[in-house]
Parts: sequence; structure tokens; C-alpha cells
Amino acid sequence: MPGVGDITGSVILAEIGDIKRFPGSKQLSAFAGLDASVFESGTFTASRNRISKRGSSYLRTALYQATVAAVSQQRNGPRNPTLSRYYQQKLAEGKPQKVALIATCHKLLRMIFGVWSNNRPFAAL
Repeated sequence: MPGVGDITGSVILAEIGDIKRFPGSKQLSAFAGLDASVFESGTFTASRNRISKRGSSYLRTALYQATVAAVSQQRNGPRNPTLSRYYQQKLAEGKPQKVALIATCHKLLRMIFGVWSNNRPFAAL
């Protein structure tokens, strides 16, 4: 997958382990700590939620590094056009840079789950 190097890919594979442990991408996202934390009490519901960070910090760090590498501009365009388009879309929606980057990390994790669980190579759109 463009943007994911050998070492970063090895860390991601080692941290996830067996992909069959996760019934869906939401469970994998929770394992990585990229899911939204829920803060509510009674009738109060918070409007600004953050990521939970309850999962593997090594996996989160590897995904963040891979995402930064994937959306970085090279002479002939970004390394991963799919992730770069998604990142630019989030920025156009008015999201702060870090929020857009974490949303793109989540997208990368869902893409990894889809590729790995279906046992198919990555194909850019």
C-alpha cells in the first residue's frame, strides 16, 4: 500500500496479529484507540469528543506515520492519492489539520482491514 513502508508495515502486522480476531473494522479501530470516546451523563452529551486512545499506542503511532507519509506531496503528486483526496476533503470541510489527519488514519486502518481480511492486493481508485 503506498505510504506504508517495510518497517511501518511490519509494526502494523505485528500489533494487529491475526485479523480474524476482529469481526469488523470498528473492533479493529477500537483496538487501535482511534474510536471516539463517549462522554455523556444523564441528559448531557458532549459535542467535542476525542479519540479514546485506549488501544495499542504502537499501532496508533505506526498508522499516524504511514498516513503522514501517504498524504505528503512528492514531485509527481502524493504517495497515496486515495488518502490524499480524503485528507484534502476533510480540510475543505473545515476540520483542523490534526483532526483531518486522524480521520485519514482511521480511513487507512479501514483500508488495511479490507485488504487483509479479503486477502486481496490494494488497488487505488
